[in-house]
Amino acid sequence: MSKKVIVIGSGFAGLSAACHLAKAGYSVQLLEKNDCAGGRARKMEVQGYHFDMGPSWYWMPEVFEQFFEQFGKKVSDYYELKRLDPAYKIVFGEGEELAVPADMQALKELFESYEPGSSAKLQQFLDEAEYKYKVGMGEFVQKPSLSILEFADLRVVRALFKLQMFSSIATHVEKLFKHPHLRELLKFPVLFLGATPEETPAMYSLMNYADLALGTWFPMGGMYQIVAAMVSLAEELGVEILLNEEVLSIEVSGKQAKAAITKNGRFEADIIVAGADYHHVDQKLLAPEYRNYNERYWDKRVMAPSSLLFYLGVNKPLNNLLHHNLFFDEDFKLHAQEIYKTPKWPSKPLFYACLASKTDPSCAPEGHENLFLLVPVAPELEDTEATREHYYNLVMDRLEALTGQEIRSAVDYKLSYAHKDFKKDYYAYKGNAYGLANTLSQTAFLKPRLKNKKLNNFYYAGQLTTPGPGVPPSLISGEVVAREIIKSKG
Repeated sequence: MSKKVIVIGSGFAGLSAACHLAKAGYSVQLLEKNDCAGGRARKMEVQGYHFDMGPSWYWMPEVFEQFFEQFGKKVSDYYELKRLDPAYKIVFGEGEELAVPADMQALKELFESYEPGSSAKLQQFLDEAEYKYKVGMGEFVQKPSLSILEFADLRVVRALFKLQMFSSIATHVEKLFKHPHLRELLKFPVLFLGATPEETPAMYSLMNYADLALGTWFPMGGMYQIVAAMVSLAEELGVEILLNEEVLSIEVSGKQAKAAITKNGRFEADIIVAGADYHHVDQKLLAPEYRNYNERYWDKRVMAPSSLLFYLGVNKPLNNLLHHNLFFDEDFKLHAQEIYKTPKWPSKPLFYACLASKTDPSCAPEGHENLFLLVPVAPELEDTEATREHYYNLVMDRLEALTGQEIRSAVDYKLSYAHKDFKKDYYAYKGNAYGLANTLSQTAFLKPRLKNKKLNNFYYAGQLTTPGPGVPPSLISGEVVAREIIKSKG
């Protein structure tokens, strides 16, 4: 009889783990707290508008291809991918916009138009970033990071220096480029990694390679198409997915987790994989004697940002906006400091606007737009309706002024979402949106361990453990955990 695995949480990591374990012959049940699979990548359909509630950027397309290939499938079996061109634009102020082309030659010409001689430096930067990407994605993210000895290999040690683990991405970028717009373009991907560019290792220029070389894509129908594809695959492999089944506690006997307890019953297991919020599972679902860490440990972790989100239905077409739009018309460094250094609600926030309906009209009623606004903010802030409304008007004032149109009067659906909602829906620690910050002291084996130290059959997956936050890393996290379980003959 096959061993029984319970997976807690149906985010990307949980679904990935469930698929890999089912393929290996395990009997898998997946328990999801909410009424929709996907975790933070849930969808919302209201008044004819379709909103992706979480991730909206599709980067690293080969990670998705590699995931489905392991099951004899292709991405195209499930959804149509479209490369965005321009990939996105950055608005630096009135009349100051930088649209990032998909074509590399066009990108180099764009750099030259800002700073003569910078195209050669861009090529150098991307060549280094490609090396980091290939080593990082091919070596480091595939390691379970259970011990420093995994990295005690001369080739890996040499790579640590070539990967520029010990210098910052700010220093790396500023050595090569002088124009502030080019600097901000290259620093922007790390804004969501959990530290200022001055404190983020230069290794993470691999994100620039993913962005500028591999491209920005969109699954037609929305990002939820990825979740729907993984759910379809999981069910085809025999995974039983149970919605509205919140796990309340873990039953333990000796050094074995025996069952997941929900309000509806007891789900016995030979192995448990927690794809839900690590802190919540560790501190709330397990008895103190079985926890990997104490509350003091968690409180000292550096969290990636939270977000203030607005989901807006607009009953007219919007002008001067692409699918992805970054508004950097205020001080980039100040906003980063107000997230990471002196955590508070930002005085002059940067923000992001997404209109998936620009690429896929099916995301909104005909002649309408689905507008998604995001303000990166520090975790664990006081989150009130008055604060949300203040920032809504602040952002909309700038959005209307910079795009030259009235928008608020055309909004016929509006929902805000912030810290309280992340805590309620996902038990997100400190209301974070992106997991654990990718600082040097929280990299690889310095992250929370993917295996429980006191239980032989209890594992963790997702953005608070190896390899880190983001959709592709979460897919890989589920695979790494499944591989460890299979290897241990659990």
